[in-house]
Amino acid sequence: MKYRRLTNEELEQLEPNFVRFLAAQSITGPDWTTIKTVNPARAEELIGQFSDVVIEKTLHNVEYLEYKEKQDIKTFHCDTDKIIMFGLIAEGQTDLDFTSNEQPVEMMNKMQKSGVNLKIYTAQKAYKNNDRMAEIFRMLESGCKISPDGTMFKTLRGLTRNEI
Repeated sequence: MKYRRLTNEELEQLEPNFVRFLAAQSITGPDWTTIKTVNPARAEELIGQFSDVVIEKTLHNVEYLEYKEKQDIKTFHCDTDKIIMFGLIAEGQTDLDFTSNEQPVEMMNKMQKSGVNLKIYTAQKAYKNNDRMAEIFRMLESGCKISPDGTMFKTLRGLTRNEI
């Protein structure tokens, strides 16, 4: 297995895909039942192969990631050859919490009222060992979340361009 075994909950959600995966391996429903009983190691091997296929497809499609702490947000654009990061940190005493589920308008109001000092920072780096998917996988396993549209990254990038 290249990445990790999907959890039972993830497998349940992907059951129709797993059935198609087994069918592509010429394994029928009754065959699968037999394999699980008679050869559990083979069953785990097949689940591992399926897990790698699912995770690999997900990693291939990732373009933006976010990592949030109470007073720090890091956003990432996963380009083909490098990762570009824009971050936003709240400096000083504040009850601002980027991990909360507040709407952006509510958070902006709180920022304005608190008088907190916000700092935008940026960096970029090439993928470790030139392996984009392994790097993204490590980031996800370390707590990053996939950002479907990259709104926060694009917003911070836009603010930085306006400051220059």
